[in-house]
Amino acid sequence: MRNMIKGTVQVAALMAFTLLMNKLAGLLHLPIPGSILGIIVLFILLETRIVRLEWIDLGASWLLAELLLFFIPAAVGVMKYIPMLESDGVRILIVVIFSTFIVMASSGLLASRIAKQRERRISR
Repeated sequence: MRNMIKGTVQVAALMAFTLLMNKLAGLLHLPIPGSILGIIVLFILLETRIVRLEWIDLGASWLLAELLLFFIPAAVGVMKYIPMLESDGVRILIVVIFSTFIVMASSGLLASRIAKQRERRISR
């Protein structure tokens, strides 16, 4: 029960942080969405240890575990565009597959590079 309350508070804090970053992005007329700004700021706060991982770990883990549920509204929304999918579906599919490959390849290369750098630090 205690973990449930702790997780709920952490999710609420993450949501409040997201709303705050959305407002900040709007006020500063930044060309990036507030959610992306929030990820960047939270990453910096975690790296500088201003925010401790323990403060958001349980809530973030729960959100990641339930991530698939957050895609359901987007998937249902696509159903409104059946005529467009019928006419341009092949081109859209090619773009999705190509962009997925690029993201997977760049993520793999970046992860490999980070792992090599960590191995060098450990071996020193």
